Amino acid sequence: SALRGGTAKAGPRVGVGGVRDGPRPATRPFVAAAGGRSGSGSGANAIAVGSNAVGGGGIPAGSSGGRPPSVLARALFASASDPRAFDGLLDGSSRGKALGASAIGGRLPVGNPSTMAFLGIRAKSSGAAFRHQAEEDEEAFAGAEGAVGGAGSGAGSGAERSHQEAWMVNLGRGDDAWLSGPRREDWFTGLEPKVCPGVDERGVLRSLPLPNLSAVTRQAAKEYFDNSWTLFEMLFAGLKGEEPFYRPPVHGLRHPQIFYYGHTPCLYVNKLRVAGVLDRPVNAYFESIFEVGVDEMLWDDMHKNDMVWPTVSEVYEYRKDVYDTVVGAIMNHPSLDSVDGKGVRVDQDHPMWALFMGFEHERIHLETSSVLFRETPIELVQRPANWPGLHPSAYEGVSRRSHPTEGAEYPLNDMIAVEGGSVALGKPLDFPSYGWDNEYGERTVSVPDFQASRHMVTNGEFWAFVADGGYRNRENWCDDGWAWRTHRNLKWPFFWTPAGPQGSHEYSLRTIFEEIPMMWDWPVDVTYYESRAFCKWKTEKDGSPTSRPLRILTEAEHQIIRHREHNLDAARSEASADKVMVTSGADFRKGPSGANLNMAFASQNPVDSFPPSHTGHHDVIGNSWEWTEDHFNPLRNFEVHHIYDDFSTPCFDGKHSMIVGGSFMSTGDEASVFARFHFRPHFLQHSGFRLVASEEDAPATHLFPGSFSGQAAARDEAVVDEEADPKRENVYETDDHLGMYLGLHFPLSGSAEGVSPVLAHANAPVHGLRFPQRVAELLCSLNPVRTSNRVLDVGCAVGGASFELAKSFDQVEAFDFSENFVTAAKRIQSGEELSFKIPIEGDITEEVRVEREPGVDASVLEKVNFFQGDATKISEYAESREGFGPFDGVVLANLLCRLPDPMACLSAMPRIVNEGGVVVIVTPFTWLEDFTSRSKWLGGFKDPVSQAPIYSKDKLKQVMEGLGFEKIHEEEMPLVIREHQRKYQYIISEASGWRKK
Repeated sequence: SALRGGTAKAGPRVGVGGVRDGPRPATRPFVAAAGGRSGSGSGANAIAVGSNAVGGGGIPAGSSGGRPPSVLARALFASASDPRAFDGLLDGSSRGKALGASAIGGRLPVGNPSTMAFLGIRAKSSGAAFRHQAEEDEEAFAGAEGAVGGAGSGAGSGAERSHQEAWMVNLGRGDDAWLSGPRREDWFTGLEPKVCPGVDERGVLRSLPLPNLSAVTRQAAKEYFDNSWTLFEMLFAGLKGEEPFYRPPVHGLRHPQIFYYGHTPCLYVNKLRVAGVLDRPVNAYFESIFEVGVDEMLWDDMHKNDMVWPTVSEVYEYRKDVYDTVVGAIMNHPSLDSVDGKGVRVDQDHPMWALFMGFEHERIHLETSSVLFRETPIELVQRPANWPGLHPSAYEGVSRRSHPTEGAEYPLNDMIAVEGGSVALGKPLDFPSYGWDNEYGERTVSVPDFQASRHMVTNGEFWAFVADGGYRNRENWCDDGWAWRTHRNLKWPFFWTPAGPQGSHEYSLRTIFEEIPMMWDWPVDVTYYESRAFCKWKTEKDGSPTSRPLRILTEAEHQIIRHREHNLDAARSEASADKVMVTSGADFRKGPSGANLNMAFASQNPVDSFPPSHTGHHDVIGNSWEWTEDHFNPLRNFEVHHIYDDFSTPCFDGKHSMIVGGSFMSTGDEASVFARFHFRPHFLQHSGFRLVASEEDAPATHLFPGSFSGQAAARDEAVVDEEADPKRENVYETDDHLGMYLGLHFPLSGSAEGVSPVLAHANAPVHGLRFPQRVAELLCSLNPVRTSNRVLDVGCAVGGASFELAKSFDQVEAFDFSENFVTAAKRIQSGEELSFKIPIEGDITEEVRVEREPGVDASVLEKVNFFQGDATKISEYAESREGFGPFDGVVLANLLCRLPDPMACLSAMPRIVNEGGVVVIVTPFTWLEDFTSRSKWLGGFKDPVSQAPIYSKDKLKQVMEGLGFEKIHEEEMPLVIREHQRKYQYIISEASGWRKK
């Protein structure tokens, strides 16, 4: 009835922390939408349309109970009886105001960020919108701060700050007092820690084992849910005051903590709805704004946190309702009815797979949020009651020197030889625990012999790198790593806190809630970039035990050094061998394979605390995650799960590095032997590294954006027969891609077998054949000045254009990013008879021989020098590669818009092209962020100020003219790529010629 009009009646609420006498502000637009505490008829969470009250408690609009963002959203939902009001609420028209004025205090801030995000109008507000918002708030809510129990005048309020930032609009809304001290028992919206499953006799709460899904009972599911839910809320009891809920992380690359406080309950609801377990939202507005988190993005992407969020008390009430809703589903949904009382099997087809997805999702954010807590200013956090203690070594009171020495403050970290072998990755589909999509599938990796350090690199070892100027020396860093380091102005690891004069290199150590004396024998917490910089420095300083430089571990090597009784093979044979399936956090530290995992402790530990594995390596699981050389990648037969179809695939981009082993904060599936997680290389995640050396290439899987073959979708992994080539490192270099490009470059292939390049039909696009040859012929027709009579084919693929160029020039240098393509080109060059399969229909193929173009004989073939290379490193090749350049002509065919940095390629042209030489650029300008960061596109977007379209063709002209070239030719050049005999790609590229002045 409250939705239809009239004054909302308040239901009873207990004030959290005893700060408020009355009820909490209402938050839900639907009365008992999916179960909950409210009870029918209470109206505690209803919105009164046409009255002067919003929500429970009769709190007048415009007072402490109704800041515009969340009030407006609730009014929007309440006005569902008259959808016409939506437009009016947004544009201020009379029809909208008439319906919504009384519900929102007669005032509507135009362009409100939260509401616009909900309506899909904008994902987040701009700075200008925030300034507009602040002006509207000041006018509409003048004096409201005084009505919030004095919160606006507190020490933590924005009112007294000398410096205002956009996020501070969230402060001073009445929550600071009840959040400032230790939490009362009613902070917990589910079970209190002292009565929660997983609590020990001293009242310390740790993680339960990962559930076995072969026989799920309602009680077992509820216990794991309560453990997950209360652990998460116990962590958030560590935020002191309202400010840390809204203050963006120092790096600005993730949402503030208020988002994650609402995100985990939101996912339970949304995924259970997708699975059909729930039939309606709990709070549709919250389940919009809290639904999608953010990837950690690029290190310089800071535009993410300018939003007005709901109050903590509003999200607190939402969490209460979601807890009741999920418990109701666990205890009552028929899918968990057991016929024999022994439980039901929950697999990927079971509707309650979504429930366990929610559990493991919450545990991911338990750990990632703990890292964000560790990054939060120390004065804004407090150690919660019932939280596990730090590792005992932190309390030993040992005198620790500020300048550590090996063997005293930290142990010797010698290299141990490890025999290689074959490693089978992948989790069986019938394994009885929850798993994320990327865990399933298969890959067999052949691991050569290698050496790995006994321990992860310690703070003590890393101190030497810092003291030696490792952060200042550009030579230690890759390009992206150096750009990140200078952007952040880092001079030591992030969790080290200076404890002496600048330059003294004296440090303390930040844990999640405490700052303690430096623990030199604990593993250092660093990013991938820092770990690789240390490897480079260490190799230069002390050398490597092999002929190759030191590096970090790979996923397959990690599996070899894990405890034999708990590795992948053991777990596939017996589920209990996956130790987290049978071991709680309280017990994980015990036994010969004991480890700091599953929240055994609330910090890292000395690297020699726990017994080594059978190979002699310590901390192969737990303590800290270990960075690897692998990009996050799909296994063969990878399939997304329909409940969460974008969990993994957006990160199969060659920009995320895998981490292995888990940390002290890893629980549930994160602590499983099958876990496969990742982060961008600039990100922290209680993560360290181990030194590795080998004589062979690292057995790592790399996803290379920008190769000529393009960025394949995850599905391409399903067709790679990796067991036939276990050393293959790039999952995108498939036989399918190779066959496709052999057909493109050598269209005569199949003539002997009666297979035509295009199925015969009227108006067949045969004019699109011989694309590589036509590109080469175009360069010759533009008559470059012959100075050296040498040309360069950039992105040569399998060599069709290279061989055509060799008919007219004395020498052709040709390279491609794809090793598979270059290998095929060399085999053709050697005269080897090469064959490939042409898809006909479905699984039917026709094997054909490669047929070269007429005139490409032995004298032509020998003129070409093929090698694997990177088009963004041409300037480097000009300096370091013998015989590289200068050239009379350069060809870039359908390459430019597949490079991660097109300008790095183009800017090298003046250096390698002779005067009067010609560059031919052929491109369809197909810009995709899979290959090229949007910031590096030449065009294909609108000017952010004028909104005028910026076209790549115009930008290319500007660039090339700026580099000293004049445009001498332009044409549209079609090409045809066969997918199978009845499906073809038809592409119209722009071909342009540029002569160097």
